[in-house]
Amino acid sequence: MRWLTFRDGDGERTGVLSGDAIHPLQPGVSLLDLIGRGAAVLQELGNDALRSATTVPLDQVTLMAPIPRPPSIRDSLCFLDHMRNCQAAMGGGRVLKDTWYRIPGFYFACPSTVLGPYDDAPMAPGSVWQDFELEIAALIGTAGKDLSIADAEQAIVGYMIFNDWSARDLQQLEGQLAIGQAKGKDSGVTLGPHLVTPDELEPYRRDGKLSLDVTALVNDEVIGSGSTAQMDWSFAEIIAYASRGVMLNPGDVFGSGTVPTCTLVEHLNPTAPESFRGWLHDGDVVTLRVQGLGETRQTVRKTPAPQPLPARPNPDAAPAAKRVNPAPAKIPYTRGLHEVGDRVWAWMLPDGGFGWSNAGLVAGDGASLLVDTLFDLPLTREMLAAMASITDRAPITDALITHSNGDHTHGNQLLDGSVRVIAATGTAEEIEHGMAPEMLVMAQTADLGPVATPYLRERFGPFDFGGITLRNADQTFDDRLTVEVGGRVVELLNLGPAHTAADSVVHVPDAGVLFAGDLLFIGCTPIVWAGPLANWVAACDAMIALDAPTVVPGHGPITDADGIRAVRGYLVHIVEQAEAAYRKGLSFVEAADTIDLGEYASWLDAERAVINVYTRYRELDSDTPQLPAMGLLAMQAEWLSKRS
Repeated sequence: MRWLTFRDGDGERTGVLSGDAIHPLQPGVSLLDLIGRGAAVLQELGNDALRSATTVPLDQVTLMAPIPRPPSIRDSLCFLDHMRNCQAAMGGGRVLKDTWYRIPGFYFACPSTVLGPYDDAPMAPGSVWQDFELEIAALIGTAGKDLSIADAEQAIVGYMIFNDWSARDLQQLEGQLAIGQAKGKDSGVTLGPHLVTPDELEPYRRDGKLSLDVTALVNDEVIGSGSTAQMDWSFAEIIAYASRGVMLNPGDVFGSGTVPTCTLVEHLNPTAPESFRGWLHDGDVVTLRVQGLGETRQTVRKTPAPQPLPARPNPDAAPAAKRVNPAPAKIPYTRGLHEVGDRVWAWMLPDGGFGWSNAGLVAGDGASLLVDTLFDLPLTREMLAAMASITDRAPITDALITHSNGDHTHGNQLLDGSVRVIAATGTAEEIEHGMAPEMLVMAQTADLGPVATPYLRERFGPFDFGGITLRNADQTFDDRLTVEVGGRVVELLNLGPAHTAADSVVHVPDAGVLFAGDLLFIGCTPIVWAGPLANWVAACDAMIALDAPTVVPGHGPITDADGIRAVRGYLVHIVEQAEAAYRKGLSFVEAADTIDLGEYASWLDAERAVINVYTRYRELDSDTPQLPAMGLLAMQAEWLSKRS
C-alpha cells in the first residue's frame, strides 16, 4: 500500500495511491494520526479507501512529505563504503576507525525543515558547498523501548525516499568540534513521494535486507547508482540500538545513510579538485529514483546571506604578525583608485598578499578597457562602483584578463554582457579546465593541522567565494593583440608561461603605463605555479625593454623598471639556490628548508620559496612527484612556522 499526504482545495489531506488516482480519507485525518492507531487500523482504513469510488487525480494535487512533521528524525550511517569515500574525499584516507564496526552510528536531523518530494530545496544560508544524499527511510509505526532486532523489524510501518541535504563546508568546519552534526545538516530533509508499506516491498528482500536499485541525478546527469543491499547495518539493528533506554514513537523517521556514490562529495578527489563537477547551485535539479519507492525531483534555490556572527578571539593563538609591504611606492600604496597616467587608473588592494591584487582601467573617447577583476564579488563591486564616475562617460567595452588565477577573474560575471572579455589562449584554457571557485572554501574550513589551518584561514579568510560563476574569454589571442579603445592603441602581450600557463601584460604606449599582471609581485614574493623560471626571467627582460616609466604589478605598489629588475633578481636567485641544492643531492624539501633568501627574505610571503624551489626541481627532474596545491600551501605554512 502506498500512503501519501497531499494538498488540494480542501487543504492538507491523506490518501492511498492507486495508479494515477488518490483515494482520499476525510479531511482532518493525518497519516501520523493513522500510524499512531496501529498497523492493523492503517491497513483496514487503507483498504476501505481503495474500495471508495471517491478519487482525486494525482496530477491535480501538491504532494507533501508523507509525514510533514515527524516527531523525530534520526539519520543513520549504515553504508560504511559511503563513510570511507567521504573520509577519503576530505583527505583522511579510506581506513575507518574500529568504532564504526562496533556500533551503528546515527545523529538527530532537524524535523522542522522537512520538504516534500517536489518542493524547492533551499541552500543552507552561508554555504557554497551544497550537496544531497540519496537514502531511504524507515518509519516507526509502533511505540517501543529496548527493542530486540526482531521487534525493531516489526516496528517498521513503511519506507520512503530520504534526501539528506548537506552543506559540506559548514559540515567540515563543525566536524572539527567533534560533537556531531549542526547547521551543516539543518537546511532540509526530503521525504516521499509515498510511504510504501513493507508488504509491497517483500519481492525486493534478499537475505533479510531490502535490495532496491537507486539512481541519483543532477540536471539529468547520473551522479551515482547502487543498491540498498549494500547496507552494513540493517534498519532493525539501528532501530534496536536507538531504542536502548529510549521510547521510540509512531512517526519517528530513520534514514539509512547514503547509498555509496549517490552524493557529490564522494566524487571529490582532494589531489585533483579541478576534476570535481562542482557543488549544487541555484537552479540545479536533483532527481532521486529508488526502485519500489518512486522518485523525488527538486530544484535547488539560493537563500539570503545569514546574519553575521563575529568570531571570538582565540586567547591561545599567537597574535598575527603585522604585515607591511616593504617596497618603495611611486604613488601612495592605499586601497582604491589611483590615476597613474593620462586617463589610466590602477585599483590597488594592499598589502599585495594572497588575493589582494591590483586591477586597472584605460579610458578613451567614449570607451574603456578594464584590466582584470578581483577575487570575489564584493571586492569587484566595490571597484566597479569606484570607477563609475569614469565609466559612465566611457563605458567598459573590453576587459583583458592577464591570467587565470581567481583573484584576477572571479569578478568577471559582474561585467555587462556587451563587454568583450579577452585573454590569451592558455589563460582561457586554464579557466575552462580549472578548479571551481567555491573549492577555495577548503582553505577556510579544512583542518590541516595546527600550523597549516590558521595560516590558510588568515590568508584566505577575508574573501567570500559564494555566488561566483566563472565567465571565460569571448576572444583569445596567442602572442600579441592590438586593441583600440576609444581612439587609443593598447597592446596586449602574452609573455607566459611563467606564473601560470599564460601571462599577459597590457601596454598603454601613449601614457607610458604597463599593467604587468602577476608577472610582477612588488614587495611580496612571486609564486611560480607553472614556470619555467627561465621564461619568467625572459618575461622580465621583455617588460624592461618596453621602457614604460610606470608599471602596475599584479600585487604590490606601483613601480618602474627597478621593480621589474628586483623580481628578475629574485627568480635568478631561486634558480641558482635550487640548482646548487640539487647538485648536492638534496630533496626539494631540504632545499627549501635550507635556502638562503638573502636580500629577498624581507619580502612578504617569503614562504613561497617552497613552491618556487619545488617548481624548479620539477624542471630539473621529471620524476619529482606532482603535489596538490593544498599540500604545497601546507608546506609553506610549516616553512614559515619554523622561522617565526
